Amino acid sequence: MRLYSLSVLYKGDPKVHLLKAAYDVSTFNFFQRASVQEFMTFTSQLIVERSELGSRASVKEQEYLCHVYVRNDGLAGVVIADNEYPQRVCFTLLDKVLDEFSRQVSKMDWPSGSPATISYAALDGYLSKYQVRRLRT
Repeated sequence: MRLYSLSVLYKGDPKVHLLKAAYDVSTFNFFQRASVQEFMTFTSQLIVERSELGSRASVKEQEYLCHVYVRNDGLAGVVIADNEYPQRVCFTLLDKVLDEFSRQVSKMDWPSGSPATISYAALDGYLSKYQVRRLRT
């Protein structure tokens, strides 16, 4: 069971943009990592774009499951995981991250924010904390 990506986006008018993201592409070949990360960013934006405000969904994309939560205020989160990762845990993580993000980052910064301008450092920690490490036997 593995998490690959955790993203916070803003569903504005007319388009969706990435505010902050964390990736774990360590299981991929070194030469594939940049393109895998780009794919995950693009997929996250596309799924949020196609989702309604106030909705939650799980979408299968290739061998991944993308869990999306778009709040009524336009703040959205996407977790990309493998097929084995529990859906309930993904949505609990998204609730926690979006609540914390909305408390720490001013709503006025969401429409114009980008990963370079938004100051929110907790995503890498959450991605690491929620990884399920397999025990070797």
